[in-house]
Amino acid sequence: MELPTPQDIRERRTELGLTQSELADRAGVSQPLIARIEGGDVDPRLSTLRHIVDALEESEGDIVRAGDLMHEDVVSVGPDDSVSHAVSKMQEEGFSQMPVIENGVPVGSISFEDLMSVGEDARDQPVSEFMGESFPTKSRTATLDELSTDLGHHKAVVVTERGNTVGIITEADIAARLS
Repeated sequence: MELPTPQDIRERRTELGLTQSELADRAGVSQPLIARIEGGDVDPRLSTLRHIVDALEESEGDIVRAGDLMHEDVVSVGPDDSVSHAVSKMQEEGFSQMPVIENGVPVGSISFEDLMSVGEDARDQPVSEFMGESFPTKSRTATLDELSTDLGHHKAVVVTERGNTVGIITEADIAARLS
């Protein structure tokens, strides 16, 4: 059994977004003790270290990850699909935007906003002529904080694994989870 170093404890605590006080409360020890352990000033008893490690492990279960929120059934169009096909698909699904995916890889996005100025003659043109930049991508392990940052600037986040699309998350998904 390998015991965590003070730096390991500090890194894991910050990854989990816990303050020293929060970790101390969860582990049943004082905040100054956590600070001294993380600073390397104190060599804690094994039982104290076990309480701290247990508290960190329990806290990890509280973290919401992209894999918990994503929809695996990603509704998308390809860059060679026609504009009329994209519009029909968005209307059918009740979406105002969707990713453009080619061979499993996100290459852009298309929205009603992108198509507002498109005339009737563009109906048969490919989506690639009108698509915007791709939604940001994250892994299944991305935290709610990471997702929220991206969703503050984009309409969706595409979840990828080894470059291939495996899910999608929108603000509505996060709102539903939080409520």
